Amino acid sequence: MISLGSNPRIGVMGSVNSSKKLLEKLIEHHLNVVTVFGLNPEVSTNVSGFQDLKPIAEKAGLRFHYFDKIAEPWVAEEIKQQEVDILFVVGLSQLVRPELMQAPKHFCIGYHPTMLPKGRGRAAVAWIVMGEVEPAVTLFKIDEGMDTGDIFFQRKVTIAQDAYAQDVVDGLLLEFGKLLDDFLPQLKIGQIQATPQDHTQATYLEIRRPNDGYIDWEKSAEEIFKLIRAVSQPLPGAFTYFKTHKMTIWRAHIDRELPVKGVPGRILRVDGDAFWVQTGDHPIKITTYAVEEEFIPKVGIKLGFGVVDFVNFLKNA
Repeated sequence: MISLGSNPRIGVMGSVNSSKKLLEKLIEHHLNVVTVFGLNPEVSTNVSGFQDLKPIAEKAGLRFHYFDKIAEPWVAEEIKQQEVDILFVVGLSQLVRPELMQAPKHFCIGYHPTMLPKGRGRAAVAWIVMGEVEPAVTLFKIDEGMDTGDIFFQRKVTIAQDAYAQDVVDGLLLEFGKLLDDFLPQLKIGQIQATPQDHTQATYLEIRRPNDGYIDWEKSAEEIFKLIRAVSQPLPGAFTYFKTHKMTIWRAHIDRELPVKGVPGRILRVDGDAFWVQTGDHPIKITTYAVEEEFIPKVGIKLGFGVVDFVNFLKNA
């Protein structure tokens, strides 16, 4: 058991939905929040699920600052000046460096959406949909390792088998709120438990980049469907090509009953804006998508951009 003293002074730092949920719950439970840091909207272009924390902080009469980079010296100095006991750093991809870790009187608390020590690292939502790691909500002590600190509170989360990325985000956010309802009263009285992680059980998730969403139509329908769901909104999306125009596919489902067989990547059937594409085994019905240029689906169109397509493109360039 860690004794922090009654109603410790809290700092908050974040930029996304989980950051917003945290701040709302801290206010709801009447924690002693003395300063809030929110990512500057001007540098939030590539942040999935960005949330501006300023309106919430100002409505509650809390001290607020925008930041571009948390490594800026003034950030740690503000934490020291406000005599912050606990700093929550939730919903940020920027590294928490030693200067920031050491700024609060006690420690920094982070949030991770897996059952640590399983699934340390990046892009957890996509990897959860891909079935590579179990979803959870975990509060842990931030240290100099990658999600290696002691665990304060942890709870498994159940996600539907055919969930899309947004479903995972929504499910995690709901359970995160419930976890905070249980954890924050303990924090308010200054009595929390910390359990060291079993590092021998650790697994790691590597970063995923937008180009990792490219669809290889030779793969099975199950693999392609999983990829589409894993990187769907609010992530960049799975994509293919119509000629040289990028097509992002947001929603689809496997059709094991269509009595048509074709070359992988070729459109087999059209129904309004929806269309069926052959994969390495079963067809996939594409229901929601976006194309850089005007696109009218027609039977026989081949999607993707393989070696032969590239050679022909160079010949005709």
